Amino acid sequence: MRLRQAGIATDTDAFEAFYRRHVDAVTSFLARRVDDPHTVADLVAEVFVAVLDSAHTYRPGRGSEIAWLYGVARNALSAERRRAFKETRLAGRVGGRRPLDSDDMTDLVARIDAENLARRAFLAMAGLPDGDRAMLELVVIDQLTIGEAATALGIRQGAARARLHRARHALRDTPEMAPFVLEGIR
Repeated sequence: MRLRQAGIATDTDAFEAFYRRHVDAVTSFLARRVDDPHTVADLVAEVFVAVLDSAHTYRPGRGSEIAWLYGVARNALSAERRRAFKETRLAGRVGGRRPLDSDDMTDLVARIDAENLARRAFLAMAGLPDGDRAMLELVVIDQLTIGEAATALGIRQGAARARLHRARHALRDTPEMAPFVLEGIR
């Protein structure tokens, strides 16, 4: 079932099916990048609200639903980081997050713990140029194809391949990257 054909913005059953199909992947994507369970839960909700608003922008010919969703999730994460930076800089930390029940908290803490290795890899990738790092994250850690990662980043496949090659080459001797497949760089 394709996103546009499903009419998820107006059909609650189609949206629920879409949500159930992708919520775990989106949660893992965000848990690899954020270590606070409340923020992960909030961002997952924001991603699916954004999906309702932007479902009409999905083009199946440009990539899979998950590649498109990862693009939406990256945008939500970027917006959250900008918001958090402004909040910290201007007013310090402010409460107001919705409380999670103990089951939600337990699940998110377990998911965050499971993604610890990926977070260490993100730290190792921190010195890469933004575009190269983003490409490596999507292909090596999030397991998208090069074409899907190109779609998520809004770039052409040739540029995506070049970014991936540069990133792999730069990190070929980095121990934190050893658990991740960096084939073709030795």
